[in-house]
Amino acid sequence: MIDAVKIMAVDDVPMNLDMLEVMLSDLEATFLKASNGQEALELLGEHQDTDTILLDLEMPVMNGYELLSRLKRDDRYRDIPVIVVTADRSEVLSALSLGANDFLTKPYNPDELKLRVRNHLRSKKLMDISLGMNNALEEQVVKKTADLRKALDFSKRTEYEISIRLGRAAEFRDVETGQHTRRISEFSALLGRLAGLSERACEVLRYASPLHDVGKIGIPDRILLKPGKLDPDEMRLMQMHTVVGAKILSHAERYPVIAAGHLIALQHHEKWDGTGYPNGLAGEQIHIFGRVVMLVDVFDALLSERPYKKAFPLEKVIAIMNDGRGSFFDPRLYDLFMANLEQFVALREQLTDSGEETVLDELLPFLNTESI
Repeated sequence: MIDAVKIMAVDDVPMNLDMLEVMLSDLEATFLKASNGQEALELLGEHQDTDTILLDLEMPVMNGYELLSRLKRDDRYRDIPVIVVTADRSEVLSALSLGANDFLTKPYNPDELKLRVRNHLRSKKLMDISLGMNNALEEQVVKKTADLRKALDFSKRTEYEISIRLGRAAEFRDVETGQHTRRISEFSALLGRLAGLSERACEVLRYASPLHDVGKIGIPDRILLKPGKLDPDEMRLMQMHTVVGAKILSHAERYPVIAAGHLIALQHHEKWDGTGYPNGLAGEQIHIFGRVVMLVDVFDALLSERPYKKAFPLEKVIAIMNDGRGSFFDPRLYDLFMANLEQFVALREQLTDSGEETVLDELLPFLNTESI
């Protein structure tokens, strides 16, 4: 026996409807009756979970052909099996061409009627179960996809946090402020967008650029913090921070931010004319990430105080950088930078060091011997 099913019979002769109900009573189904196609449509609106329809063809108001055509064009009803019940076998082909699933000719055998209805009910229930499973699987796919996106987003944010913290690790050696790292990050992303890089590339550049000076971890304090000019040997050691940084970030091809950081750490002191270090690359031999970071790093360094110099005013910074166009700096990037200088100045003011503690200041409570 099939439980929890709905059968609809559509016939303009009430006695035919009553006979069908009696013959199918042992299926213990909810039996719905309609006297024409229009009435059947209205009834289906209330019972869209109907499992099988027994349909007469010749009826007033809306005949069975019109109803059948409408049912098979409607997404809500097209999968409901329709068994055409007719006394005229010549109507069968027309009904089947409109999408009828089966037919019975009058007078019909009660046992055959029950078997055909039972088979279609079973098929409909199996299809409903299959659709339910598909919908459940689709919901799981959507949920898993959302979970994966969250995991990827978390992974990206984790990579960025690592890059920021590695960048700040270098600042512990260089008496920088945390805002310098943030400024290089935001400056680089802004210049990348102005240069026409994709949003994904700009995102990677933003996250990777704080790693540019991570190699300073390997430079001795006597050189890194020397207040005066470095001699040639000291300068050679200082220049090694590019190589040290690249080694720290090497073999990370699976991690886009760290891999980009490797390039930037190695190349951010290469010059457009080939006189930079460590490899004397020139022009577009230098990756655009390296060219971008080199330019914005010089800009921020000139505006910042260092152990060996005071902060320069903006006018002097512009004059100094103008001399480097086409020698130090990629001329196209330089022109883009200067054409949008106001944006970089405004961004720097948002990320000012004023009122911010330096990394060294943050350490002072822990370095106080009286508290140990």
